[in-house]
Amino acid sequence: MIRYLSRGEIAERLGLTLGTIKSYDLRGYLPAADAQIGRNFGWLPETIDAWNESRPGRGARTDLEES
Repeated sequence: MIRYLSRGEIAERLGLTLGTIKSYDLRGYLPAADAQIGRNFGWLPETIDAWNESRPGRGARTDLEES
């Protein structure tokens, strides 16, 4: 059976607040959901783990261009 993570489970897995995960989702920072049933979205654990490994560290600015 395939197990998908909810936003709350993602927050718990990464040690973040649910509000942070919701904010990331609204801003388009989360990867695309692996499944959608109605209005509910789900992510595979490996999708979230890969995304977490590639995201910038705390306080990193991604909006600045290098000169």
